[in-house]
Amino acid sequence: MLASLLRIVTLIRKELLVILKDPKSRASLVLPPILQCLIFGYAATYDLNTVPYALIDLDRSATSRELISKLEGSGIFQRQATLAQTGQAVTLLDTKKVILVIVVERDFERQLASGSSSAVQVIADGRNSNTSGVAQGYANTIIADFAADWRSRKGISGPAVQVTTRAWFNPQLETRWTMIPSLIGTITMMMTMMLTAMSVAREREEGTFEQLLVAPFTPTEIMVGKAVPSMIVGIAQSSAILMVALFWFQIPFAGSLLTLYLGLALFLAAAIGFGLFLSSLAANMQQAMILCFMFLMPFMLLSGLMSPTDNMPEVLQYVTMINPLKYAISITRRVYLEGAHLTELLPDMLALVVIAAVTMPISAWMFRHRLN
Repeated sequence: MLASLLRIVTLIRKELLVILKDPKSRASLVLPPILQCLIFGYAATYDLNTVPYALIDLDRSATSRELISKLEGSGIFQRQATLAQTGQAVTLLDTKKVILVIVVERDFERQLASGSSSAVQVIADGRNSNTSGVAQGYANTIIADFAADWRSRKGISGPAVQVTTRAWFNPQLETRWTMIPSLIGTITMMMTMMLTAMSVAREREEGTFEQLLVAPFTPTEIMVGKAVPSMIVGIAQSSAILMVALFWFQIPFAGSLLTLYLGLALFLAAAIGFGLFLSSLAANMQQAMILCFMFLMPFMLLSGLMSPTDNMPEVLQYVTMINPLKYAISITRRVYLEGAHLTELLPDMLALVVIAAVTMPISAWMFRHRLN
């Protein structure tokens, strides 16, 4: 066992030296926008066709019911729950079952009829600033139009309805609060998949692969020696992005570093499994790069990085289930912005474990088959 560990450490050291010194490896990390145009029109859209929301009607009047009918009659807003108080909306927002919580304040009808300002509160999930901003805009427009029309029919003049908006987890709805934590997983996947996929291809192209075959290394040792350096580089890259988010952009970190790095470790295992699979297929570096492009761009566009996966066609939503980047972005956003605990992230982490448990053995088998 000790001799095997020493051989693996030797391979890891050799791979790290190649990664850090070889300019070809560094240049290959620049990803051209291949496949982006093919998927962009289907996946990357900021249009909202459905806004799931929860209703808190404290007024319980005919006018408040008419307002809610106006919202739901638009065909965009779909009520998921009717609540009695704001505190009950926490779970729905945390689990992303709703995007908005609309609160019709008490005395809404009386204040509207008296010509004074009436209050409607719109609470949004700020973890996805683009979606929440668009949804809030829809709600504000419908509420303002309803108030103006209602007063016009009643012959009442006065100030319009006062709509109070709040965004949880991202109070200012700043895009960087959503984007920067997501890049922790995105850039890490770009790095690990590319390095892992090109490692064996580089050996074949430079003529050093035969030296590995005659050296006292088992296929498993070679595979581990190729995978661990990519994981080390990926962890270092994600740590650098985390530092930038914390100290340069000053985005508050609400969660646990231990939970974040556990999720990243599982994600890297799944990403490296894909990378080793591509490495076993490619005969040279050019083929490895092409295969990486074929996987990376769809993974990025189908991950929820730029648009929610719920807005995608149903077929693509099923495809996202095998995308490790989707779960990585969910973990990093939830840990960073909302302080999610390990128990809340178990579904995403278990999905990464399943992906790694499938890709790693397949990659190992193909790797042994190519060596034989």
